[in-house]
Amino acid sequence: MVITRSRTTWLKLSVLTSAIALSGCQSTGLFFAEKKQETNHEKTSLELIPVPEETIVTAEATTKKEPERVQLTPQEQDDLWQRIRQQLVFDVPNVQRVQSQRNWYASHPEYLDRVAKRAEPYLHLIVEELERREMPIDLALLPIVESAFDPFAYSHGSASGVWQFIPGTARQYGLDINWWYDGRRDVFAATHAALDYLEALYRYFDGNWMHALAAYNSGEGRVGNAIRRNKRAGKPTDFWNLDLPRETRAYVPKLLALADILANSEKYGITWYPIENQPMLEVVEAPAQIDLALAADMADLSLEELHQFNSGYNRWATAPDGPHRFLLPAENAERFSLALQETEPKDWLSWTRHKVKSGESLLTISKKYNTSVDVIQQLNDISSHIIRAGEHLLVPVATLGLENYTLSQDQRRENRQDQKRDGKRIDYIVQSGDTLWDISRAYDVNLRDLARWNSMAPGDYLRPGQELVVWTEAEASSVVRSSVNSIIRTVNYRVRSGDSLARIANKFNVTIRQIEQWNNIQRNRYLQPGQMLRLKVDVTEVSS
Repeated sequence: MVITRSRTTWLKLSVLTSAIALSGCQSTGLFFAEKKQETNHEKTSLELIPVPEETIVTAEATTKKEPERVQLTPQEQDDLWQRIRQQLVFDVPNVQRVQSQRNWYASHPEYLDRVAKRAEPYLHLIVEELERREMPIDLALLPIVESAFDPFAYSHGSASGVWQFIPGTARQYGLDINWWYDGRRDVFAATHAALDYLEALYRYFDGNWMHALAAYNSGEGRVGNAIRRNKRAGKPTDFWNLDLPRETRAYVPKLLALADILANSEKYGITWYPIENQPMLEVVEAPAQIDLALAADMADLSLEELHQFNSGYNRWATAPDGPHRFLLPAENAERFSLALQETEPKDWLSWTRHKVKSGESLLTISKKYNTSVDVIQQLNDISSHIIRAGEHLLVPVATLGLENYTLSQDQRRENRQDQKRDGKRIDYIVQSGDTLWDISRAYDVNLRDLARWNSMAPGDYLRPGQELVVWTEAEASSVVRSSVNSIIRTVNYRVRSGDSLARIANKFNVTIRQIEQWNNIQRNRYLQPGQMLRLKVDVTEVSS
């Protein structure tokens, strides 16, 4: 055992002089200095030269171990991206298609920042559901490829929501799409439906995730046909050798490139916008239809904030038959739950008593109050579309003016239509038989531009009376002929006693909003007999 002192170590030994004489040994080595031999038998004390402490190692020092580092599980990580990073499983081949997508993402970090901020409220619930199902965590990145995590994303192929469902597939996997509600934009419902669909594709393609992902983009029939063609030709049937549409050929590489960048962030110089590894939103179920403005007030949120988290709702209220589900931040969810318990469902909607006028129909009344015909029928126990002048109907109405529901389907479309663009604006009223393609040709504008100006896809169906905005460089003429030979003229109408905006709109087959825009008036202002209104009407469709 070597003894260590604070600065130097002194070793003192007492030996017999006679022993030293007999040994004839010299003091050598590291410790001893020479001493003259003594001739008597008295004890002589020999002192050792002091040795610096740093040259002496204790036994304890040689056996001391570094403290063991505790490895956190993915679920214990503070950052959600790290939780995902630890569980990535897809192999990323070093091929050109992946490299080009990776280079684009790596050179656009501001894009990844924007996407991450959009993903922040929803990513945790997607990760949790993937883990619960034991599906590859890499799929949590798929909404970046699909929609850049925009719940209101709408593609040229009529796909909608963060998971970009087309209507047919959405309904097949249990998502409702109706006047009130679009389940494709409900992040909670759409996530469960998307993962159901991906699991089905994975089974269909015998456990091949690359084939399943390609099919999610372009359909299992197309991918299956490509595989069979390669088999017949004796070619490899892996994803990289299939003849698929250009969009699909880039689709899977985009996902793999994102996974590679996340796994090797330092290598590519990317710092991901941090997202806390905690649930951002909680689910609260209301038992009945509720006005979104009232729900926002009960949850202590702005109406826009509540609608952003619950983007599946098309109108000013939840659908009459549900769902009535809300995703809310934890603190707001608690407040909302308490408010629901302290109030009655009858107080969650506002109502008005409407007296039916001559010439009105359930359709015109529903449009006036921004509700649906079936709701009016249910509330008033009407089994047909027949109503009589003088009858009174109970109609649900929005708590606030419709312009306050800024993320409703109508308001989002109006906001898009009102954006200033190059050229002159023409307000076009859709006639029976019209298509976007016909209208784009009539006004010599690009089909995709026309659809984008009106928050639509090029293949969307049009309904008679629907208002479209056309921006064109051509001079607007006083007479515009559409592809179905409608004739639009500007007319001046003198308001008569008893007239209302609804009656005038119905008479000239236009909308109240159009009359408001053309004349810079609001529907809550009374019309005065003799007042002049400027209208743009199809003279072939005017009511007699």
